Amino acid sequence: MNDLRSNRARKSVDVQCRIAPRSYERGYIVLLAACLVMSASLHASDWTRFRGPNGSGVAESVDFPAEWDDSVTAWKIELPGTGHGSPVVWGDRIFLLCGDEEEGTRMPVCVSARDGKILWQKEWEAGNSKRHRFNSVASTTPAVDEGKVYFSWGNKDQLTLLALTHDGEKVWEEDLGPVSGGHGFGASPMVYDELIILNNDQEKVENGSLLALDRDTGRKKWEVERHAQRISYSTPCVFKLPDTGREVLVFTNWTHGFTAVDPKNGKVIDDKSAFDQEAKERAISSPIVFGDMIMGTCGFTNYPKHAIAMRLTEKGGFEEVWRVERSIPHIPSPIYVNNLMFFWDDAGIVTCLKPDDGEVIWRERVAGKGEVFGSPVSDGEKIFCADEEGMVSVIAASDKFELLAQNDLGEVCRTTPAIDGGMMYLRTFNHLYAIRGE
Repeated sequence: MNDLRSNRARKSVDVQCRIAPRSYERGYIVLLAACLVMSASLHASDWTRFRGPNGSGVAESVDFPAEWDDSVTAWKIELPGTGHGSPVVWGDRIFLLCGDEEEGTRMPVCVSARDGKILWQKEWEAGNSKRHRFNSVASTTPAVDEGKVYFSWGNKDQLTLLALTHDGEKVWEEDLGPVSGGHGFGASPMVYDELIILNNDQEKVENGSLLALDRDTGRKKWEVERHAQRISYSTPCVFKLPDTGREVLVFTNWTHGFTAVDPKNGKVIDDKSAFDQEAKERAISSPIVFGDMIMGTCGFTNYPKHAIAMRLTEKGGFEEVWRVERSIPHIPSPIYVNNLMFFWDDAGIVTCLKPDDGEVIWRERVAGKGEVFGSPVSDGEKIFCADEEGMVSVIAASDKFELLAQNDLGEVCRTTPAIDGGMMYLRTFNHLYAIRGE
């Protein structure tokens, strides 16, 4: 049905372009431009990075059923390798990173969104090194634009950033130096204008940085020196400054706290330490924008964890608005839906809060089968989150707690779903599922 609607839309665009009156040249040019924009939108995707649009995890253009059965599963395939990275989508192609856990081989993979057919897979001998038992050699999520897809992976000897065409041809490959951090690598890239942005915070002070590479050539455009002391895995978000309207990149890290960087030149606008410096914490979940604020979290295992709402202005820098330090996720990222903030923590406890002041509306445990390593996503009315045993719990995105359904995939899942083109794509350790929306 999605393909049929797309074909009809394309035919409609073609007809409108053909019937534009030649005698009205100005109107013809305006209409032609509109046709081009419409045509481009048919091929674009909203899920081009970890957690989709600006890392929000929200796609409101489709409604997914709460309960899943064979009738809503469009297809399921076995992947050529394993991993915990999430998929991204462009048009009718899905991209994700797989790997060989023993050999350390990395496998960029492209899958047809129509039927799950593997269109191509590549192999890179990338070596293996020490990592956390819950990490994998393929725990990163690629980023994609209209022409290329970008993959990141790392070990103690080399951090690799790779650009391939949508057909799997190599455009460029960059060695960005060694990776220090006993838990292994896990930072995902994002596209911003003509740049590829990567959080390269590491354990050793001398190695860490924030990076921007030219997306066409792979050449380094700017680098922000860091003194992080703890490797981070969070992917930055884009925030528009209220006083000038210009966009900045916001990163989170235990040592630096919140960092705002001008994407044009790498200039640090503000760097505000906000997390507990007495405990060795780690920023794994990614920051999100909600209203005129930014939400970032940080913590470590059984230590207290922190969720902090910040405002940012060009003149005043970061200003803390509120914080919460109970049932805060260490790995899952927060989600903002229906003017409500939700935290889905690692133990399956979900907290719903008022976004203006952080007041808790409700806090409930969602009884799954294991810990939560992926992040929640939403269709605007429901929130979906998978635990490590493959139980996908669905709750209402509401100020009243309601567990709508639980769908058991029956296999290890430490990933975040992608939503695009009326489908939800969910990757387990060995498989990729496509769930139909309405």
